[in-house]
Amino acid sequence: MTVDCGSNVTFEGEDNISIYDSSEWAERGFCKKCGSHLIYRLKESRQHMIPAGLFDNQEGFVFDLQVFIDKKPPYYCFANKTKNMTEAEVFEKYGSP
Repeated sequence: MTVDCGSNVTFEGEDNISIYDSSEWAERGFCKKCGSHLIYRLKESRQHMIPAGLFDNQEGFVFDLQVFIDKKPPYYCFANKTKNMTEAEVFEKYGSP
């Protein structure tokens, strides 16, 4: 899940970001220290897609677009009924961090 942040994006501590040339049309940015995925950037337009989980305030985000839908595996569908687990339930089942 990413947020389209447009092409006018700047980062503090940019020297800590490693860019990987992932395809003919896009590149990905990762933290050099921990390896976290930070950006997906289209080369031509410089459009930045940033993982939603990196934002402290996610209020107002709207899930309104899926891309490469023709490439998705048949079991991958947001309309699926799933088990929903709270943070507390996850830590109870798998252990706290």
